[in-house]
Amino acid sequence: MFPGLAQIARKIRSMRLTAEELVGRSLEAIKAKNQSVNAFSDVYGEEALAAARACDRDAAAGRWRGPLHGVPIGVKDLFLTEGRRTARGSAAFRDFVPDRSAPIVERVEAAGAIIVGKTTTTELGWSGSSVSELYGPTRNPWNTRLTSGGSSSGSAAAIAAGMVPCALGSDGGGSVRIPASFCGVFAMKGSLARIPTYPWSATEMLSHAGPMTRTAEDSALLFNLLKGPDPRDHNALPDDGLDYLGDRVDPAGLKIAYAASLFGVEVDPEVDRVIADSVETIGDAIGSTPVEVEPGWQDPIRIFETLWVAGRGQAYGRPGSNADANAGGDFGSGFQALIEASRDYSLADYLDAMKARAQFAASVHGFFEDYDLLLLPTVPILPFAAELEAPPDCAGGSEVLRWTSWTPFTYPFNLSGNPAASLPVGFSSSGLPIGLQVVGRRHADLDVLSFCRALEATFPCQLAADAEDGRLLAGRGKSPEDFNKMEAER
Repeated sequence: MFPGLAQIARKIRSMRLTAEELVGRSLEAIKAKNQSVNAFSDVYGEEALAAARACDRDAAAGRWRGPLHGVPIGVKDLFLTEGRRTARGSAAFRDFVPDRSAPIVERVEAAGAIIVGKTTTTELGWSGSSVSELYGPTRNPWNTRLTSGGSSSGSAAAIAAGMVPCALGSDGGGSVRIPASFCGVFAMKGSLARIPTYPWSATEMLSHAGPMTRTAEDSALLFNLLKGPDPRDHNALPDDGLDYLGDRVDPAGLKIAYAASLFGVEVDPEVDRVIADSVETIGDAIGSTPVEVEPGWQDPIRIFETLWVAGRGQAYGRPGSNADANAGGDFGSGFQALIEASRDYSLADYLDAMKARAQFAASVHGFFEDYDLLLLPTVPILPFAAELEAPPDCAGGSEVLRWTSWTPFTYPFNLSGNPAASLPVGFSSSGLPIGLQVVGRRHADLDVLSFCRALEATFPCQLAADAEDGRLLAGRGKSPEDFNKMEAER
């Protein structure tokens, strides 16, 4: 298991650790664990080691590339990587090699990070599960029979399995928060357009890019490097000028609400217990009990479904709309069904959904006139079989998007654009991580990160690392490997 990013930077700077050692450790972990977890679709072994040696030569000469000098990182296969295959989880793009990287990729490389490989994703990020017809399912390191969640499947699984200390993900309906909750890592989607995205997406009003890490502390460091405008993203927010590592918000001064559920959704009893206990713990820690609320919003699933299905289906399903796609294959069955369903939507349907989205977002923003943060479960269920899109008995959601039946607490905040994080706060009785979702008012990203940083050490499940030896400090003293061993012995 890797130390935190700040510890890595100190060890690199003091020459107690070399980039070659660090990248070598990452590649060894990938070699040992990727066959069972399936977190990486492409691995750049020799290329990454060569880049690490170049980092070490620069360090010996007193040249430092940036705060991530020599840090190995995984990149979700949806992000363009110049000169490297970007299959986007689809046979239709299996041979696509872009000639320019996405802004988020350029920024981590400019800060000194070394990309060790591309991490798995569902096809074009269409689903919240970890099912992939191109890669096969990505599995949860805590129990490899179960899903890691998606669509940033591989990024979350790779961090939880100790393959990399951090990775890049994207979130259009919960795609960093869902796998973060299932895999016991930290992830925040910032306010819409806090981190620029490119290329253009048909769901640009929903899609966020961002880091995935073991701790909120590491996430704050990466947000400092990744936020700010890029001319390729016309929605990108100006840099807010805040230092997410140095600036802090006292959680005791925040008005905090807690919702045990939304939209009358039934929450798994174990999830409900862990979240309720964590909220009580938070109240004790800050000396102020969060106020239990029922926001009263209507489930915006039909709004989300229209924008997601009509937008993506029309963008990829029209003749000539896929200039980057090639003869490598066709779209998989799930995404093809989405394309076919998109033909049932009219322009009026789409415009009505855009209007309804604005109205729903306004109701969410109105709620945050009275509260600074809203706490609730990230996902109302525990992980299920890795080969499935949804548990067999899961009802609700969208007929086309079966994954929305079990993710009703994440996609609403893509529609509203609020910053939302998943913080690991406990374990089920079978040893599966459970995440608490922390949502802030729009553009108050620092509030969310500060709150999570202040409280993450409070929870025994937090995957943290000892500053000296990188020893895993997980809930009950156990790691994903421990739980898999226990499962095998049952």
